[in-house]
Amino acid sequence: MKQPSTLVSYLFFVVITAVPPLALVYTGHADWLVPKFWLLFFFISGLTFLTVTSILMVAKINAEMYVQAFLAATTVKILASMIFALVFLLKIGVNKYVFAADFFYIYFLNMAFEIYGLLCNLRNQNLK
Repeated sequence: MKQPSTLVSYLFFVVITAVPPLALVYTGHADWLVPKFWLLFFFISGLTFLTVTSILMVAKINAEMYVQAFLAATTVKILASMIFALVFLLKIGVNKYVFAADFFYIYFLNMAFEIYGLLCNLRNQNLK
């Protein structure tokens, strides 16, 4: 998988991931989403976009550093997400169970795409 196709696939993935929350809003189940849900959604999605982009750029420059870049970027992503979640919970009074469900929905789907996309890219490098 080439870098531009991975990034376009990710943008398509973000649109698909946004459909269920939009459906909740339009069907009257907005109480299943935390206030400022879209801030949380776009923060984690943007963080994943930066992570995927940085890993692909490192792989393009030096393929031997691919694994180290993946581990470093993933560590930074999880720490930034945890700090964001802490600040979000302290600043906005929300139901913690709804927040946990929303956060894990966004985070784990983004993590699944990140792993899948980057493994496809790594697999293509091994075929060369």
